[in-house]
Amino acid sequence: MSTPFTRSASARLAAASALCAAAAALVIPAVARAHAVAGDRVFPATMAIDDPGVGDEANLQFGHQRVPGDSGDQSVNTFDFEYDKLITSRLAVSVGGTYVMQNNPTAHGFDNIDVGAKYLLYVNDPHEFMMSVGVDAELGGTGSRAIADNFSTISPTVFAGKGLGDLPDSLGWLRPVAVTAEAGPAFTTGAGQPNAFNYGFTVQYSLPYLQQHVRDVGLPAPLSNLVPLVEVPLSRSQGQTTGTVNPGFIWINRYGQFGIEAQIPINRASGSRVGVLVQAHIFFDDVAPNTIGKPLFNL
Repeated sequence: MSTPFTRSASARLAAASALCAAAAALVIPAVARAHAVAGDRVFPATMAIDDPGVGDEANLQFGHQRVPGDSGDQSVNTFDFEYDKLITSRLAVSVGGTYVMQNNPTAHGFDNIDVGAKYLLYVNDPHEFMMSVGVDAELGGTGSRAIADNFSTISPTVFAGKGLGDLPDSLGWLRPVAVTAEAGPAFTTGAGQPNAFNYGFTVQYSLPYLQQHVRDVGLPAPLSNLVPLVEVPLSRSQGQTTGTVNPGFIWINRYGQFGIEAQIPINRASGSRVGVLVQAHIFFDDVAPNTIGKPLFNL
């Protein structure tokens, strides 16, 4: 699970230095069958909008963005790690942290610790539909004073995903399409600090789904494992909407995935230049299903 979009500058991103270390777990070609599965549909772990499933997994991301600051535009680099652990096959808890480097003014350090829980509420396999509910808490005062807020933010969120695999054969080229979405408020505990409403969606076109469940068009590797997508994370607070439009792609196999996206600001308040997100993600529930990736309780 990823942290909901709350601030345009530090959207919970991953440790770039760990990307190479994660590569060893992902180089073995295999049919994608990750944790967020509804029928024939695999919902990948997207970078800005959380997928609708639960799993035993680790997410590493690096992000770069140029955003408005108190003294003009500032460049912000973020390195993020998140670990999700299955308690049961439907319930997962998470913990994560972000290291932030920014200029104008120059500051660096860890943002507040994030903890969360997520429950898989409903799955409809024939219609490739999945829904989950969760809550994320950014714990105020646990990070660097130069970077982190001294108040907490609590974000209950609903997640949903729908694949179009139930369309008729006459619309076969649309069947690889899937849409995911999330929405929920972000409540702050600081006096006078504004609340927000965070929401967003993704549109995906799964080439593995096309090859395996619609028509084998003979795509070679690595193209046969790509999922082109667009993510749109948004947040509204104090009458203003901020966010980005993120075109990119994810390469996915059975054990994990790599991804890269551009971050295009929707307005001046969201950023001044195009940013980037880079992701490496490991599915422990597929890498080690009988040990580290096994739920704590078989309920």
